[in-house]
Amino acid sequence: MTVHLLPSTPSTVRWGDLPCAGDRSVLTVDPGDVVVVDTVSHEGILEDQGRDPLAFFTARGIAADAVLADAVEVARSVEHDPARHGPHVVTGPVHVRGARPGDVLSVTVEELVLRADYGVVSNRHGRGALPGEFPRDGQDVVSVLARVETDPRTGKPCGAMPVAPRSAAKVRFPLRPFLGLVGVGTPGPEHLHSVPPGMHGGNLDVSVLGVGSTLHLPVQVEGALFHTGDPHYAQGDGEVALTAFEAPLRARVRLDLVPEAAVRVRDVLWGETAEFLVPIGLDVDLDEAARRAVRTAVALLVDLGMDPAHALAYLSAAGDFALSQVVDRVSGVHGLIRKADLTDLTDHPPASGRGDR
Repeated sequence: MTVHLLPSTPSTVRWGDLPCAGDRSVLTVDPGDVVVVDTVSHEGILEDQGRDPLAFFTARGIAADAVLADAVEVARSVEHDPARHGPHVVTGPVHVRGARPGDVLSVTVEELVLRADYGVVSNRHGRGALPGEFPRDGQDVVSVLARVETDPRTGKPCGAMPVAPRSAAKVRFPLRPFLGLVGVGTPGPEHLHSVPPGMHGGNLDVSVLGVGSTLHLPVQVEGALFHTGDPHYAQGDGEVALTAFEAPLRARVRLDLVPEAAVRVRDVLWGETAEFLVPIGLDVDLDEAARRAVRTAVALLVDLGMDPAHALAYLSAAGDFALSQVVDRVSGVHGLIRKADLTDLTDHPPASGRGDR
């Protein structure tokens, strides 16, 4: 195993679209290697916020030396047209040697380190779960500064934001960092918009996929072309305002390759944590996204040895399904299946084809 450092610089990022076949890779690794990525948040650098993170954050009380230099450089130097591009700063692509269409790239998050003690939650342009109702009072963008503080109740780090403009009262909430955007490259010459997720992964915004989680992505192009971005410090399921607590992370991820011959459940998106299997469903229609998540859950359980009807019955009795997000053009639903419930099935080969789970 080799550990590679991948900074987010004008030469290693795309702003607002995703890698596709034929793109130059910014790093080449072997399966099993670890990549440490310094991600950059898009919040505070966007055009509707002035495209000047130094001015944006210092105007909100952040010290100038706490504004990340890579965010400043991306805002200054990287091409971005909000009429054509999504908001996300996407680092990559990373070429994984030997990866071919039909394989699965398993992305395991080994560590996430906060790169700042501040970030932003935004609602803009009539988007979010309540378009036409928010933003209010004729505003186009509402960007609320959130901070990382010590919770006076527990003594532990937490997120905090004021309850109203210029209010000293705050709401405090747990930090649950994760990477909102993790994906593989797509075939053809078109660079996909960064907002809608799909079978390539991308902007999935599945909040449970934090440290210790693995996301299994069907490889679509030679070399896989792994990429990541959209770092979050916390997100409620649904992400109803439009964004989460958007803030930069240093992410340590391991890139494992499951060869096509060992892939047991095909053409599905799913992840896992130490505690859960996490089937994922995506569609522009929220009801269909839920159905796809349930179908994927059934497929995973059938692969582990359950009868399909019994798998569906078990999911109805004990599986949990939640809105991942309802704001990314393509809605997402994810399920939580407790691994502890499946102990009688543990002698069956794992769905990912890997022998270490």
